[in-house]
Amino acid sequence: MSRGSGKQRINAQPAFVLHQHPYRETSRLLDVFSRDHGRLTIYARGVQRPGSQIRSVLLGFQPLLLSWFGAGELKTLHSAVWQPGLSQLSGLPLLCGFYINELLQRFCPKEEPNSALFTAYFEAIKALSLIGSSTVEPILRQFERQMLDCLGYGCHWNLEAHSNRPLDLTLKYEFKYGHGLVRSVSSDACPAPLILAFDAADFSNEQVLPWAKLWMRQAISELLGDASLHTRQLLLDLQKL
Repeated sequence: MSRGSGKQRINAQPAFVLHQHPYRETSRLLDVFSRDHGRLTIYARGVQRPGSQIRSVLLGFQPLLLSWFGAGELKTLHSAVWQPGLSQLSGLPLLCGFYINELLQRFCPKEEPNSALFTAYFEAIKALSLIGSSTVEPILRQFERQMLDCLGYGCHWNLEAHSNRPLDLTLKYEFKYGHGLVRSVSSDACPAPLILAFDAADFSNEQVLPWAKLWMRQAISELLGDASLHTRQLLLDLQKL
């Protein structure tokens, strides 16, 4: 970090561009997720001019080193350097990437550092860049859980709510957002071994996935309230097709 002309400057910060849109005639506004400074809005001046070298670097789902300055809420981009190593997303993994980005835009507060969440995001994007469309579910469920944990909305998936005792392997449990795992005799409850598999990020048993999806949907829906996720609806529409 350096200071020049009274303006705070950040140099070579690992970051991803979550979203961008044109601003004025020749510029863009970037919604950026950085490792040490959280989510930021950065003004990329003149990047839409013909011949701009930075424009081709500002790619989604690609690791960047960004430098910017500015003490206010809106920062100004100074430089952007692409860090090679990840393949470009396409097809269903690309749509899943848009979904993950929308989660961060909805729930990640501005300018609150969260290096653990940045690492989880990086790992999710890297995993999506390496797999086929049939194996996206474990990546999405794992990221959703990590995001909730990193933002303080998670629960202990190996403990009973209220008593904090380890789950009884012979019992079934229901997940209740804001409370955790509650014992249940309902036929709709989940056996403890499947919950512990989710806790260990073990999706080798495919029976874990529907439960994990249900729990994450419950938690995210509670946080959204009456709002909805545009990318989730798009994924649902594609599944119907």
